[in-house]
Amino acid sequence: MSANIKPALYQHCFDYVNERVKSIQDALASSQESANSETKSTAGDKHDTARAMMQLDVEQKSKQLAEAQKLHIGLRQIKPDQKQTIVQLGAVVSTNLGSYYIAISIGKVDFEGQSYFVISPGSPIGQALFGKKKGDTAEFNGRNITIENVQ
Repeated sequence: MSANIKPALYQHCFDYVNERVKSIQDALASSQESANSETKSTAGDKHDTARAMMQLDVEQKSKQLAEAQKLHIGLRQIKPDQKQTIVQLGAVVSTNLGSYYIAISIGKVDFEGQSYFVISPGSPIGQALFGKKKGDTAEFNGRNITIENVQ
C-alpha cells in the first residue's frame, strides 16, 4: 500500500460528493423551475395533482441534497495526511479479505492496481473493524477478518 493512497482516496471521495451535490442541485433547480412554470389550467384536479407531484419531487431532491451536504461535513473531519494506528475515520485498512478506506459509503474503487472498499464507519463492516489495530481480528458475516495494516 503506497503512502499517497490516503490522499488519493480522500480526493476521490471529495470529488464524488462534489459531483453528487452538483447533480442534485441541477436536478433540484430543474424541478423547481418546472413547478414554478406550471400555470393554472382549467384541468382542475389534474393540475393540482401535477403540482403536488412536482412539489414532492422538489422535497425529495432537497432531502438528497441535505444528505450529500452531510457527507461533505463528514469528509472535512478527515485529515488525509494523518497516520492512524487504529481503525477510525480516515484510516486505510488492509485485511486478509481486502482493503478498506473508512470515510463514506461509495463502494469499490481501484487505485494503483489495487481495489479498495470505501465504507462508512457506521456500516456493518465499518463497525466490526472500528477501533481495531494491526494484528487484531474482527468477525463479519461469520468470517474472521485479520487486520494486516492500518495507515
